[in-house]
Parts: sequence; structure tokens; C-alpha cells
Amino acid sequence: MRVTIEADGGSRGNPGPAGYGAVVLDADGEVLIDRQGALGVTTNNVAEYEGLIAGLLAAAELGATEVDVRMDSKLVVEQMSGNWRIKHPNLKPLAVRAAEAAEAFDTVTYAWIPRGENVRADALANEAMDAARQARAERGSAHR
Repeated sequence: MRVTIEADGGSRGNPGPAGYGAVVLDADGEVLIDRQGALGVTTNNVAEYEGLIAGLLAAAELGATEVDVRMDSKLVVEQMSGNWRIKHPNLKPLAVRAAEAAEAFDTVTYAWIPRGENVRADALANEAMDAARQARAERGSAHR
């Protein structure tokens, strides 16, 4: 089964409160599964990698054999394609986790897409960041 993963991550501030989102789509572009999560305070690049990993793991859960990854992070796409070296020490273990997750598939391709074409994954990442902010605000008001 061939699927497309759209993944995104972001932080409000860099570093700042961060989150990721990923959607797995069938050949007709229908969402099969999605993932999102808050990451605490980290960088946007870490969040982008976490989105990729979540998408790959979700595709594996579905039994996908071929995966086309689409992301608006040029850095992650180029690093995972083997075109750019991974210089930042915080990204190296994430790239290893992503590569290990990608081993579950017969083929994985990586493509950069403009931000405007990554709206589903972006919305999930923002939902995760918003939910984390709301939870922090509720905890803060409970302590007053």
C-alpha cells in the first residue's frame, strides 16, 4: 500500500513552546490517520523531525509499504534525502529515529512542498501548541 505523509512542526519562539502534526493520506488524498503532539520548549527543527517520525510510525501502523513524505521543512527533507549533512547535535538522534522508522517500508521518498500545501499538518501542529498553552494556563490559574 502506498501512502503520502504530510508532516509539520513548529515552535512559538525558536526555541519556544513547540508541537508537531502529521497526516497519512491514501492515493485519493483522503486522511487515513493523523497524529499531533506538544513537545514543551524546543526548536522548530526538532518539532519538524518529531512530525516526520510520528507520520512514519503512523504509516507503519497502517501496514504501508511505500511512502511519499511531503514537508515544508527544506532542512529535514534535504537531510533525510542524504543531500545535506546533519550538523546540529540535537538533530542527529532524531534523524536516526526517522531513518529507523523509515526502514519499515520498501521505499520512502522525501519532497519539499510550499507551506501553503501543508495546511493539514500545520493545523495539527498548531492545535497541539494551543492545547498545551491552554493546559499551562489552567494549571497556572489553579495555583492562584
